[in-house]
Amino acid sequence: MSSAFRRLQVCVLNPVLALCRATPSVQSPVCDMASVNDRQYHSMPTHGIGKWSYLVKRKGPKKKKDRFQMKPVVAASDTAYGTLNVKVSGYDMTLVEHYAQYIHNFCNRLDIKVGLCYALPTKTTEVMLMQEQGTKMYVDAVLKTHERVIQLTSLKSTLCPVFMDVLLKNQPEGVQLSVKEHTEADYKMRFKARPALEELLAQMNH
Repeated sequence: MSSAFRRLQVCVLNPVLALCRATPSVQSPVCDMASVNDRQYHSMPTHGIGKWSYLVKRKGPKKKKDRFQMKPVVAASDTAYGTLNVKVSGYDMTLVEHYAQYIHNFCNRLDIKVGLCYALPTKTTEVMLMQEQGTKMYVDAVLKTHERVIQLTSLKSTLCPVFMDVLLKNQPEGVQLSVKEHTEADYKMRFKARPALEELLAQMNH
C-alpha cells in the first residue's frame, strides 16, 4: 500500500499542489472595500479646483445695520395686543433674573412671541439717616434696583387673563411686576444717561 500511495502522490497529487500554489489567492470582498476606502487622494489639496465666486460680480460694500435703531411697534388689533413690555424689578438680582427666565420659558410654552429680552441700567438709591444730636446726615445703606424687560408681540386677548394669573401666582416676594405698552420713552430707558457727554454735545451745537 505504501508503494502504491507513493506512485499516486507522484503522478496526481504533486501536479495539483503545484497548480494550487501557482494560482493567485482570491481576496475577500471585505478586503476590497477596505482598499477602496483607503484612498490617498482624499487628503491632497485641490488648489482651488471648482471655485466660481470670482466669476460673480462683486456688489457694493454692505451697509452696517444700526444696532441702536428702534424696531417698529406692533399695533393692537381686535383679537391681540400690540407690543407689550413685561418689566420685572427688585433689589435681589438673582430673584429678578430667575423670574425673568421663568416668564420667558412660560411664553415659549404658550407659543407667545418674545421680541426682545434685555436688562435696564441698574438704579442706585442711597438711604440717608440723621444723627440723634445734630442735623448732619450720613449714608446708612445703598439699594440697587435691578430691572429686566421681556417684550411681547401679538399677545392674544383670550390668553392674556390666564397668562397674567399664572405670573401673579408665581411672583416671588420682593419682586415687582408690571405690564405696559411699549413706547419710545421705554426704548430710550435702555441706554445709560451720560450727563457730562450731553453737556459737551449741547455746547458743540450752540
